[in-house]
Amino acid sequence: MFENILYKLSIMLVPGLLAITCHEVSHGYIAWRFGDPTARMLGRLTLNPLKHIDIFGTLMLVVVGIGWAKPVPVVIENLRNPKRDMIWVSAAGPITNLLLALASAALLHALLAIPAPNAAFVIQPLTYMAGFSIYINLLLALFNMIPIPPLDGGRVLMGLLPYRYAEKLGKIEPYGMIIIIVLVFFTPVFSYLLLPLLVTGIKLLAGSYSLLVFKVSSFKVM
Repeated sequence: MFENILYKLSIMLVPGLLAITCHEVSHGYIAWRFGDPTARMLGRLTLNPLKHIDIFGTLMLVVVGIGWAKPVPVVIENLRNPKRDMIWVSAAGPITNLLLALASAALLHALLAIPAPNAAFVIQPLTYMAGFSIYINLLLALFNMIPIPPLDGGRVLMGLLPYRYAEKLGKIEPYGMIIIIVLVFFTPVFSYLLLPLLVTGIKLLAGSYSLLVFKVSSFKVM
């Protein structure tokens, strides 16, 4: 039992923490490039996960397979063109997750093409980590692009809408997470929209190795 928990943790933690850390760093980096140095000044432009870890978000990662980090602070007023630039700052996180999913798929295919049966004890954990990385990065990208603030998709939509409509959408931000939880857990949104997109993305990236990704995506520590 204990060995099984440690094994699953070893598979999930590295790709999971990398996914949520890179997601947040990308927000801060793009904000910095567009004029807001807040994240850089606070030391958040680092891949050290200790700078980004949210304890509850990390626990959720290992228990239910999806988690989050502490949001990188962005001072919108510091951006050179706040409305336009915030689109890119917000989109940076999901785009980074998609790129990590692509890189993980390439790694998965490369590992499984190695004819090394004697090295299976090394290759199998690495393939599982690559598979979990595909899953968690696609899931984070899709989930965060739900067009409701404070999620990235909501902020992108606010940047695209005319000011008066963006202002109306922004007013729901204090209640955004409650709305999202209700939609995802108490309506068919996940089953009928997010899940089919996730499955399609996994099949496109993993190809004939999709079953391996589905297997590791069902890992739960408890």
